[in-house]
Amino acid sequence: MRAPGTLYVIATPIGNRADLSPRARDTLAAVQVIAAEDTRHSGQFLRQIDVRTPLISLHAHNESERTAVLLARLTAGEDVAIVSDAGTPLIADPGYSLVAAARAAGAPVVPIPGPCAAIAALCACGLPAERFCFEGFLPAQSRARRARLEELKTEDRTLVCYEAPHRIAATLADCAELLGARRAVVARELTKVHETFYVDTLPALAARAATDADMRRGELVLIIEGGERAAQPATVDLDRLLRALLAELPLSRAVDIAVHATGARRNDVYRLALSLQGTA
Repeated sequence: MRAPGTLYVIATPIGNRADLSPRARDTLAAVQVIAAEDTRHSGQFLRQIDVRTPLISLHAHNESERTAVLLARLTAGEDVAIVSDAGTPLIADPGYSLVAAARAAGAPVVPIPGPCAAIAALCACGLPAERFCFEGFLPAQSRARRARLEELKTEDRTLVCYEAPHRIAATLADCAELLGARRAVVARELTKVHETFYVDTLPALAARAATDADMRRGELVLIIEGGERAAQPATVDLDRLLRALLAELPLSRAVDIAVHATGARRNDVYRLALSLQGTA
């Protein structure tokens, strides 16, 4: 039986073509087929680097169908590469289904690392980068976006999001209202001619986005300082609580109160109560 081919997950430039690694270029030229988010966009890029490998589309609307086709080619022994329009595949881009299917089928999956807009912005923004939370794109609709921001209020890691230029002003306004005057950065057109880092508080950035047309152009990464994590409720010493309750109340009533106070399973609490009474 022929060994399956290898699936290569290849990062491509987010703007500056020189950021493509020699290994990535050589692999793109060597595989039998390249799965691309947009074959026209990737085809133009591949011609610029003199790669003639055939392309097949793999995007959000055909991922399930294409995964089956590409998996068949992998199991037949062909090597396949996956690329997105820019940056690292699967990071807020298609490709998860194919990678998961390849892994499940026993086909080797090899990452060829390189550009990623989220990491490029994070490492140069001046906010803490040792721990961060990548949110991809926040919801497009204001109500859903605001609900998600409410959930993120107590996230203490640095928040990293992608945002579309036509939504950045509304998103920053929601962030300023719900997250307060945190430090934040909008990184625009990374590695390109007009690369810009807007560094300020959320309210100041929201005000600027409402009037600065340049801030509403191009590819954008939004980075927000983490908040204060909600205080955790004090843990209850179940053993100690049960001893005190059993000294004053019938077993069943003591168990009920202990379950309510701790959230523990009733069967577990009941067994512990019996043990403490010496009747287990």
